[in-house]
Amino acid sequence: MGKTYAAITPELGAWLTRQPVFFVATAPLSRDGHVNCSPKGLDTFRVLGPTTVAYADLTGSGAETAAHLEENGRIVLMFCAFSGPPRIVRLHGRGEAIVRSSAEWTEASAGFPSHPGTRAIIRVHVTRVSDSCGYSVPNMDLVGERDTLQRWVQTKGAANLPAYRREKNARSIDGLPGPGFDE
Repeated sequence: MGKTYAAITPELGAWLTRQPVFFVATAPLSRDGHVNCSPKGLDTFRVLGPTTVAYADLTGSGAETAAHLEENGRIVLMFCAFSGPPRIVRLHGRGEAIVRSSAEWTEASAGFPSHPGTRAIIRVHVTRVSDSCGYSVPNMDLVGERDTLQRWVQTKGAANLPAYRREKNARSIDGLPGPGFDE
């Protein structure tokens, strides 16, 4: 049933990039802190190599993932097959948030579509690749991508996003500092 892999193979990488949604989970070190699990979509995920992946982190209502990565680096990405043969793949590793003010920003963001809502590139150094059956995951049809975030960014105005991120994304819900979006 479940297998572990030494790295992301080309076949597995192609499967990962075809999935329309994936989930990201992180947690603070504090046992009283909140575990975070976030769905991700749009054209935001890339396989950079056999043990490195990245995704474009779009502006949202919180900063949990980035704050947890700043504190301890632990992260897991989970992909589920919602069509075709059942399969779940988890990529465990150590992650980092590369923000716009970072010297690495230009190179890290180059492989992603330009989007004014992008606040960071989350790069993950994968330490464990595993899959499991996914027999209980339902088959679902993709109707289409949502344009809600793009419309929100247009309404908000790209020039106003840095102030929004400083106000809403500076700290996690547990009070951990974020990586300094738009500093």
